[in-house]
Amino acid sequence: MSNRLSSRLSRLLNLVPYFIANPGMSAAEAAAELGVTTTQLMTDLNQLWVCGLPGYGPGDLIDLSFSEESIEVTFSAGIDRPLRLTSTEATALLIALRSLVEMPGMVDPSAAHSAIAKIEDAAGTAAARTPATVSTGRETAEDVEEDPIAATVRAALHHRRALDITYYSASRDRVSERTVDPVRIVLVDNRSYLQAWCRQAEGVRLFRLDRIDAATELEEPSTPPAQALARDSNLELFSGDPSLPHARLHITAECVWVLDYYPMDVLAVGADGAVEASMSYGALEWMARLVLGFGGGITVLEPVELVEEVRRRAVEALAAYEAVDV
Repeated sequence: MSNRLSSRLSRLLNLVPYFIANPGMSAAEAAAELGVTTTQLMTDLNQLWVCGLPGYGPGDLIDLSFSEESIEVTFSAGIDRPLRLTSTEATALLIALRSLVEMPGMVDPSAAHSAIAKIEDAAGTAAARTPATVSTGRETAEDVEEDPIAATVRAALHHRRALDITYYSASRDRVSERTVDPVRIVLVDNRSYLQAWCRQAEGVRLFRLDRIDAATELEEPSTPPAQALARDSNLELFSGDPSLPHARLHITAECVWVLDYYPMDVLAVGADGAVEASMSYGALEWMARLVLGFGGGITVLEPVELVEEVRRRAVEALAAYEAVDV
């Protein structure tokens, strides 16, 4: 979630108790205190109008009487009271938090573990844990060490500063040094990526956090161009580099799990479960090694140069084995 959406969510959740505590306040006064424009505040109030309890009918939704002169909450739908989670809701929230902790860079792990401990305590499940881990959340949070590279990336995003990174590109099978302007951390195919403007490539790129070998926060501000800030663009792993060649592959049913580990586009699925897929790559040698590692599980259909490279390497490997047998 971006900082903009996160701040609006927090503001929406606090508007109801705020106006219950300050009935009749004008929109201009409230907007000044909340640090938003009057237009934004009125938009938020109209959003609250359609929020409320399950059922979402009359008597379930938040009700307000508001104009630019006066704002008053006539029905809070319970938002003025502390939230009470059911056991199912608490379990779902705990699973989501633990999943986020496992994704490098997505959240502050200390804060997440502290929240997990508090939810477990409130849900009555903390007693099932060992005494060494049971606490109010403070001891657990203090013992959590975030990956230093992920911490540096998150800090640069928070401070809005540029980054120097050392990055391993699997598609090109090489390590490069880059200066980037961080935009956000995103989750793509269950992997966390830094979305950033790469100054060398002059375009938006996704950098998988577990492939960043080193990161240094710079003193200079992060200045990505306006087009880099669009939320729904540049999330395809290879969309920023159309020059990359594509391999058309035949993958047997026993090896289709490879689709979960490499970015591929499925072109066709056979009756036997085999798949024909397309995959972008940067280095012919790297792609040939990848295919050979699957034996007969993956066959290259095109391009011709990749087919020939795989055949050549396979013949050389076979000759080497026969020489050892002799």
